[in-house]
Amino acid sequence: MKSLSINEIQNIIPHRHPFLLVDYIEDYKPGEYAVGYKCVTYREEFFRGHFPEEAVMPGVLTVEALAQVGAVAILSREEYKGKTAYFGGIENCRFRGKVVPGDKVKLETKIIRQKGPLGIGQATASVEGKVVASAKLTFMIG
Repeated sequence: MKSLSINEIQNIIPHRHPFLLVDYIEDYKPGEYAVGYKCVTYREEFFRGHFPEEAVMPGVLTVEALAQVGAVAILSREEYKGKTAYFGGIENCRFRGKVVPGDKVKLETKIIRQKGPLGIGQATASVEGKVVASAKLTFMIG
């Protein structure tokens, strides 16, 4: 298994606090897949307004975290060093559970197709083995 620390992740993707939504990469293979984690704490900026009565991580941020893990997978290829992966689309997105403070979210993105600068990743987020979100993510490398 190849792992990446937060500093190594920041050497691959351009995201920074408060928008870097991946704490570490447990395993990855450049151009093929990455498995990362987001350790969600009550101190996250977005919990102040989503929702004050019941803290829930916004689903769009869970999808963004999956995209960032996918970006690590694709941008860790030598020929894409220093590039940025942009969203091109989101298909078949489903939310099956909530992400709340204290959760350790497992983020898995597998690159299932790529042609030139365009590609598709199949992404799944889970908490304690239960899928909380899944989607097919299209990206463009720029």
